[in-house]
Amino acid sequence: MAKATFKMPDDFLLKISKLESKTDDILPRVLESGAEVVESRVKANLSAVIGSGTKFSSQSTGELESALGVTKPNQNRNGEWDIKVGFDEPRSDGKSNALIANVLEYGKHNQAPKPFLKPAKRQSRKSCIETMKSKLESEVERI
Repeated sequence: MAKATFKMPDDFLLKISKLESKTDDILPRVLESGAEVVESRVKANLSAVIGSGTKFSSQSTGELESALGVTKPNQNRNGEWDIKVGFDEPRSDGKSNALIANVLEYGKHNQAPKPFLKPAKRQSRKSCIETMKSKLESEVERI
């Protein structure tokens, strides 16, 4: 039976071993860089649909736009890292920002849907992935 042996370069093995210990520091920064891309796209889409195509003048207070934000990266119980782009609660008028965003996204009786989240997800996917890849590469290079 044939036997093959591969010797990895020492500097590569050193980087891999350092990466293992610094993963918990690097991954949150990578996720935050990707979340910035998605947040800016959602904000742009939201601004474009609020008050557009309405029968009456817009009643927008700007609270929904100002409530848009990004959570801190968290590690769940399965060891996976999560970061969320969404709306902060509560509003000053007692309504839920999530409810208002849902009605805006999907519509309701006598109100046509004005999707802004799904298009933002589709539009920012590639740029988000590329941004996170480049951030990861730069973080690995710094090791």
